[in-house]
Amino acid sequence: MNNIYLIGMPGCGKTTLGKEVSKEFKLCFIDLDLYLAEKENCSIEEIFSKKGEEYFRKRETYYLNEVSKNKKFIVSTGGGIVLFDENIKTMKDTGFVIFIDTPPDIILNNSTLSGRPLLKDKNKIFALYEERYEKYKKASDFIVENLSDIKTAKDKICNILKLKIIKNAKN
Repeated sequence: MNNIYLIGMPGCGKTTLGKEVSKEFKLCFIDLDLYLAEKENCSIEEIFSKKGEEYFRKRETYYLNEVSKNKKFIVSTGGGIVLFDENIKTMKDTGFVIFIDTPPDIILNNSTLSGRPLLKDKNKIFALYEERYEKYKKASDFIVENLSDIKTAKDKICNILKLKIIKNAKN
């Protein structure tokens, strides 16, 4: 099995779902934002405020390439990973991509947006969703709706992985 990349809006459940699914399948889990922050020895919010979004995006691409060399990892990506075709190509070349589709109103009701530099203004989440939605769809191999029931979304992802494992075993 190749890597599984979870994409979607900040607060859509990528990290929570990634951790749960990784336990179920006994796979390693990486939250790319946390990995980047650890490697840079600085929080994401500090990177944005001190070095800017452009610096962050370059480092995000660098660390995605580093992480993509692993096999059988579940990777929760940052919400903006789809902004660059290079990142999408890396994910597609080394695994498959699941878009966790959670509407902005549900994100606002279910999560805290603290520490998410692009969402300090809660209204911005609607604009980002509008801006990125088609990019998420285009980049994904599968779409899983997360409408506030983590167990249902987790079960859908697990079913996708089981089908992939069966399909790979037949080939």
